[in-house]
Amino acid sequence: MTKEENKMEKIVSLAKRRGFVFPGSEIYGGFAGTYDWGPMGAALRKNIVDKWIHAMQSHDNIALIETSIFTAPEVWEASGHATGFSDPLVICNNCQRTFRADHLLEERGIVADEKMSEQELNTLFDTVRDTVICPVCNKKDFGQIVQKNLMATATLGKLSDEDKDVYLRAETAQSTYINYKNVLDTGMYKVPFGIAQVGKVFRNEISPRQFLFRKREFEQMEMQYFVAPEDAAAAFEKWKKERMDFYEEIGIRPDMVRYTQHDNLVFYAKDAWDIEYHFPFGWAELEGVHNRGDYDLTQHQTHSGVDLSVLDQDTHKKYIPHVIETAVGVDRMVLAVLADAYDEDQMGEGTRVVLRLKAEIAPVKVAVFPLMRNKPELVEKAREIYTELKKTIPHVMFDDNGNVGKRYRRQDEIGTPWCVTVDFDTLEDNTVTVRDRDTGEQKRIALTDLIMALGY
Repeated sequence: MTKEENKMEKIVSLAKRRGFVFPGSEIYGGFAGTYDWGPMGAALRKNIVDKWIHAMQSHDNIALIETSIFTAPEVWEASGHATGFSDPLVICNNCQRTFRADHLLEERGIVADEKMSEQELNTLFDTVRDTVICPVCNKKDFGQIVQKNLMATATLGKLSDEDKDVYLRAETAQSTYINYKNVLDTGMYKVPFGIAQVGKVFRNEISPRQFLFRKREFEQMEMQYFVAPEDAAAAFEKWKKERMDFYEEIGIRPDMVRYTQHDNLVFYAKDAWDIEYHFPFGWAELEGVHNRGDYDLTQHQTHSGVDLSVLDQDTHKKYIPHVIETAVGVDRMVLAVLADAYDEDQMGEGTRVVLRLKAEIAPVKVAVFPLMRNKPELVEKAREIYTELKKTIPHVMFDDNGNVGKRYRRQDEIGTPWCVTVDFDTLEDNTVTVRDRDTGEQKRIALTDLIMALGY
């Protein structure tokens, strides 16, 4: 096992042990591509989402909306998802397991263009078909590649076989496009302006893998920025910089993220760049920043028959705005944050595992301990301090389980920046011991100064 693979296993183990992420439907043997957020994971995820929303709403021209998971099938027909949103599947004839053909090719250093047809993919795969080994049974016996649509479907409202499938949305962007004119018509926004949205999406993912990285149900944070055609290039560069700066704000080390430009643009894109993070399994896409041109609004105008143009007040000419998109998955961002924060060091006896999370996103900001749980006077005082801190500081935890050393280790593993210990001296002089997560340094702080010492 490589060092990187070992780190990934440790992150997965820590995530379950400390209540960040649980395997979906675990007591029934699990359900591939699904995970459940535990108490620490739900809090971390919410803090990250809140930071993203705050970053978007720091602009006075970005609206926040929330739309339905179900939309009319025509939405996905207009966008091209109903027919063109697919992954290339290939089956091992020996063990009958299904794999992503492009992933098998990538392992051999061959990049499959996502615009390739089934025939083109099979022609490319034929060049190495006799040498591709099945990851499961180690045989060299693969069938033909077929394109599998990634849209998840439901039977919502279906009364007969003739009814159309109802799709669960594969992205939040399309429901933003079909509501863009509604937002404009409120009279509170005008071009240029953005619409931000956080919401669940679903993919009929063929081979979910790498923990939170590739799932069948996940959450997206997307912002669509509508701009006049002549201003699109400048807006694109502005958003590229702003989105990269965001990662430093949530504590990601700058050398662990980079921009990569798409070599093969999809037909509607004017330009597209990915922010990649160096995950334990290598560099991979974290967020996309795309100049989508006027394709999406034009498609929905054509298919719906509704005029989605705007009037330039200076030239009195109508135009379809161009769209700059920023799109990131919450799950991938959480995984990047966990991977970046995970550390092991020597502190006291043995190796310590610690999540060096930035305080603003840590699921627990402060933990309060009574030195001993069997001393009622210490427990009562610790509870009093805990209750008072909760009035000012979000996410305070009371912890009296085990000895203080074990509590420190537990709080280190969930990334708690500060621990406050109440001892017998506290009862005499109203001071407490405050321990710093990263350095282990302990200081006596007067209760009157405690909130300020904790940065609030």
